Amino acid sequence: MGLTIADIAAALGAPAVGNIDLTVTSAAEPAQAEPGQIALAMSPKYAEGLPQGQARAALLWEGADWQALGLEAAIFVARPRMAMAGLSAVFDPGPEIAPGIHPMALIDPSAEIGAGAAIGPFVVIGRGVKIGARARIASHVSIAEGARIGDDALILQGARICARVEIGHRFICHPNAVIGGDGFSFVTPEKSGVEEIRETVGKRDEIRQQNWVRIHSLGTVSLGDDVEVGCNSTIDRGTVRATSVGAGTKIDNLVTVGHNVQVGRDCLLCGQVGIAGSTRIGDRVVLGGKVGVSDNIFVGDDVIAGGGTQIFTNAPAGRVLLGSPAVKMETHVEAQKNIRRLGRLYTQVAELRETVTKLSEKG
Repeated sequence: MGLTIADIAAALGAPAVGNIDLTVTSAAEPAQAEPGQIALAMSPKYAEGLPQGQARAALLWEGADWQALGLEAAIFVARPRMAMAGLSAVFDPGPEIAPGIHPMALIDPSAEIGAGAAIGPFVVIGRGVKIGARARIASHVSIAEGARIGDDALILQGARICARVEIGHRFICHPNAVIGGDGFSFVTPEKSGVEEIRETVGKRDEIRQQNWVRIHSLGTVSLGDDVEVGCNSTIDRGTVRATSVGAGTKIDNLVTVGHNVQVGRDCLLCGQVGIAGSTRIGDRVVLGGKVGVSDNIFVGDDVIAGGGTQIFTNAPAGRVLLGSPAVKMETHVEAQKNIRRLGRLYTQVAELRETVTKLSEKG
């Protein structure tokens, strides 16, 4: 089914011109656009591809001369990526999950399923689970005993929601994520080598045999409203208190949130981020890909850490970090510049030594 340019403009809250009754079925890059698609040409750079495609309508930047670009209709947007959010929502049909409960789903009689649920085949829902209205749960999902999930959840194939986990409204969980697995927590009968190194910062008086004893995870996981968790990510349950993630936080693929971690509101945790146990992350923190955060530290509100940063100590609010170990971004950039200058500096020092030696010999 298609949408008119007028429909799309209304959804975006943006002005449209030309033949606004023109119907399109999807979006495309300008050079690849077919006549029934709307081209994404939201800057002059992307508009250069319009002559190679066949688009009759496009999303354009404010003030663009749409008629000179050979279009029949156009929608003008002020903030391209925000427009992409609205446009992608309009065209995304979502996963195909049939309404109602599939006969091959296994649901404990004590579970409470809200009105309007769509539950696919091979879903297993345990004792005492409560799921809110309009949940959409794809095949092969398991939700263990005592879990609580709010309204409008979307839980995709193979996700695992473990026992007693508490999740707010509008939760999105991508395939194979695990919410509420046990934390990685072990202890030795005597002081371990790890504990000794922590105290001495590297010195070990004696290396001896040690055996690890498991500390069980008695806590759970608590997620706020509008949290999204990516494919193959894990959020470990707390040892005693709950591991928590604040409302609006978005977690990418392959992210690990350790036991007892507290993540604030509206954070972005990008791919392969790892947060070690008992660390606190403030609100609106952005951690780029492969950022690592040590255990038992605090990362303040509004911190932004670039990809690959390793945060070993507390980070104050508002700090922009880069590098390993993490330092201010401008400090890291200057250090990298200095490293690149080392070869030239070495050559200059060698030349100066040679000059000084020659002068000494003449003297």
